[in-house]
Amino acid sequence: MPELPDVVVYVEALTRHIVGERLERVRLLSPFVLRTVDPPIDIVSGQTIRAIRRVGKRIVLCFDADLFLVIHLMIAGRLRWREPGKKPGMGPKMLLAAFELAHGTLYLTEASSKKRASIQLVRGEPALAALDPGGVEPLNATLEQFAAALTRESHTVKRALTDPHLFSGIGNAYSDEILHAARLSPLKLTRSLSDAETTRLYDATRATLLIWIDHLRRDVKDGFPEKVTAFRDQMAVHGRFKQPCPVCGAPVQRIVYAENECNYCAKCQTNGRRLADRSMSRLLKDDWPRSIDDL
Repeated sequence: MPELPDVVVYVEALTRHIVGERLERVRLLSPFVLRTVDPPIDIVSGQTIRAIRRVGKRIVLCFDADLFLVIHLMIAGRLRWREPGKKPGMGPKMLLAAFELAHGTLYLTEASSKKRASIQLVRGEPALAALDPGGVEPLNATLEQFAAALTRESHTVKRALTDPHLFSGIGNAYSDEILHAARLSPLKLTRSLSDAETTRLYDATRATLLIWIDHLRRDVKDGFPEKVTAFRDQMAVHGRFKQPCPVCGAPVQRIVYAENECNYCAKCQTNGRRLADRSMSRLLKDDWPRSIDDL
């Protein structure tokens, strides 16, 4: 799922490409992508796009008369910009919607059969605010605000960082990177963190997000993001199971749960202890290696 750094770079690219331009029409290419009926989607055809905003992981196109077109990419949704005469470059089953302008077309695509990506058209700031889960903005929050959100409920730090009601825009990928930078176990409980650990997590969160925003900006330059992915070679642990940790060289470990996995370095984050992977530890039982040395 595109997270805060990816969405920030999307917003900047959209601002360069379409703000101040007239949206000629919206073509819905999937019957499931539009999740609202009032106001009708055709009302924005012929209107000028005034601004682009980010609300959590959502991208918002702003129009006159307090109209907001909200795009939620979910896990597999992506945006593609194509100049006039150029084809989308993907199969028709991946196309969800086309936003047609005089100087090009913005496509909403999704590389999944589940079709979770969505478009909503709402009127008024209160209606837009209702779509915001309400988490604090990690790059704007003070240490005190960050700590208050972190300890609002007793969760693991991994779960807390990825809860949009607590923190805005952080998902599975960047939470792995943040926790590695903070040298914290993903399963440590938020209310058990010391003041020093909370400060370390706060600093790591800000530094990791800013580093990746800068990195993605350099990749995109003045163009449009085309390779938005949760798995990047420069990442320290996310998606790098069994590969060496860039800090200590130990093999990166993982915990698999539901549709996600958590990646971490046992030496850097858990004092060498391997966290139990439910499926594998149940299978191996007493043979489950508890530490990197046992492994």
